[in-house]
Amino acid sequence: MEGRMSEVQKANREPRVNRVASGDGEEAPEVTRLLHQLVTEVARVHRGDSDTAFPSNPCLREELAAALPKWKRFIDLAAVTLLFPVWLPVMTLVALWVAVTSPGPIFYRQPRIGFKGRRFMLVKFRTMKVNAETHIHEAYLEHLIISDRPMIKLDATGDPRLILGGKFLRATGLDELPQIFNVLKGEMSLVGPRPCTVGEFERYAPEQRARVNALPGLTGLWQVNGKNRTTFRQMIEMDIFYSRNISLSLDMKIILRTVPAIVSQFFDSVQPLPRSGAQPTPPVKT
Repeated sequence: MEGRMSEVQKANREPRVNRVASGDGEEAPEVTRLLHQLVTEVARVHRGDSDTAFPSNPCLREELAAALPKWKRFIDLAAVTLLFPVWLPVMTLVALWVAVTSPGPIFYRQPRIGFKGRRFMLVKFRTMKVNAETHIHEAYLEHLIISDRPMIKLDATGDPRLILGGKFLRATGLDELPQIFNVLKGEMSLVGPRPCTVGEFERYAPEQRARVNALPGLTGLWQVNGKNRTTFRQMIEMDIFYSRNISLSLDMKIILRTVPAIVSQFFDSVQPLPRSGAQPTPPVKT
């Protein structure tokens, strides 16, 4: 691990116009190195390699079976497999964009809280500059938790920590594509509550922790019911409702409403929501 990190750090310090030598002694453009990094990282995630400083804590088979019915796992695997020709090229393009526009690693890995409070390493495309301050986001999240205001992202007001195009990637959810590998590993599902950070989970009241009684998902009831227009309390209520009412029909409704929700979220990012006071939200649709 230390050797790999040293190589990545050394490569990141090289000028952007540098070229690397190919196997036959000729020079190859830098994009070759970037593609190699992409393939290496994706293969590492797909193999299930874990960070030595953060070992995985897998669920017991019985507990996982209770939270992930056979039909749900079948839909996860079938959708990922059938859409492979779509998401792989898109993921490759996004990876190249991140690599070319911002020096540093392509992927961002962060500990998240999964099923029954178990931690796992979530993978996403890096949309912030290397070594960006995180205490700003943590303070803002704490403010949202106690203020009961709409959960508008800092992106809406122009976050200087974002890389070029980072706001677009986050608004369209393209930065979340690598979590497909979390789905394949059984740490996430296509549909479920969003996986919260460790710090956020520590701030939950005991009754709010019921939201982790379902596998986290790429999309969910909260995401298709207003998301940034809703408050933290409303998000928790929707996630708990979903964890108690998992069904095939509910999952299909959420999946079908995901694309329109992403389109709406994108336009919201172009025209930020007002930040003063909580906005009325429509009733939860199931």
